[in-house]
Amino acid sequence: MDINITTPALLFSAITLLMLAYTNRFLAIAALVRQFHTAYKEKPDERVYKQIQNFRKRLKIIKNMQLFSVISFFLCVLCMFLIFANKIHAANIVFAVSLVLLMLSLFLSIIEIYISVDALEVELSDLESIQKET
Repeated sequence: MDINITTPALLFSAITLLMLAYTNRFLAIAALVRQFHTAYKEKPDERVYKQIQNFRKRLKIIKNMQLFSVISFFLCVLCMFLIFANKIHAANIVFAVSLVLLMLSLFLSIIEIYISVDALEVELSDLESIQKET
């Protein structure tokens, strides 16, 4: 299969929007980490500590999500350059690798979503235990 310049160009907007979403996730978690860190220093609590551990996992995953999406974006640009240089076979390989990295980034995003739901479960279980006490 031969690709033309528009094939990798189609991924530009998708990858950049994905990177923006990942950055927003990172910023939201960073704010929560600061908030929970302050709360834990003021009054150590097992629930808060569990959330901080959860944030640590999520931040590592988001870092890798961002890394794979940035490399995927770079490879899309490289693919376009190779097409301009009329190196179609190399462009096909680079584009395929770019797609694999993008899929990996999306897979990590799914994992991060599941971990974030677990974090919400910790919060909800705390509310349930308070409700049972009353």
